[in-house]
Amino acid sequence: MYHRVKKKKFRQISAQRCILKVSKFSSKYSESVAAYREEAIVRRELSDNFCFYNPKYDSIKGAANWAQTILNEHREDKRKYVYTREELESSQTHDDLWNSAQIQLVKEGKMHGFLRMYWSKKILEWTDTPERALADSIYLNDKYSMDGRDPSGFVGSMWSICGIHDQGWREREIFDKIRYMNYDECKGKFDVNAFVARYGGKVHKYVKK
Repeated sequence: MYHRVKKKKFRQISAQRCILKVSKFSSKYSESVAAYREEAIVRRELSDNFCFYNPKYDSIKGAANWAQTILNEHREDKRKYVYTREELESSQTHDDLWNSAQIQLVKEGKMHGFLRMYWSKKILEWTDTPERALADSIYLNDKYSMDGRDPSGFVGSMWSICGIHDQGWREREIFDKIRYMNYDECKGKFDVNAFVARYGGKVHKYVKK
């Protein structure tokens, strides 16, 4: 016996239409509209062009020479924490904010852009090589995020770990001149306690490998 299966409909909307729609509110929400345009036009085009013109868009070898050099120079830096992909995927780290972000990603398929930068940069800090950090970041984003396998997803990981479309910052361990982010910086941007309470991320005791 055959059953009639209702076909799923996948709909898309053009970025141009979204920008035109949002632009109608420029007089009332000028800053928000400007930020939306910058991300929907400039950032989106940068991501599309990077993946289209760079065949190594998902590899450390696709980063700028300065980033490849410093990541390699700090390859042997001591990591306080080193997590497996399975531990990261199941939100089993010592960081309740990171765990909450991972839970949100799994449940909702997205997280705020600022938090995703923190999420991805901590993967670099908590893995034994930059190559594995990038691979784990892309894997988790591809598997759970709505922009998985999309230029914005790849460039989000490459920006956080390899400094794509960014500048060099002050030197430090592991990251060197790659932009660094920490827990306290997040506290200055949003209510971390409320976010953790909402998604239920817990602090897990680290077991040294």
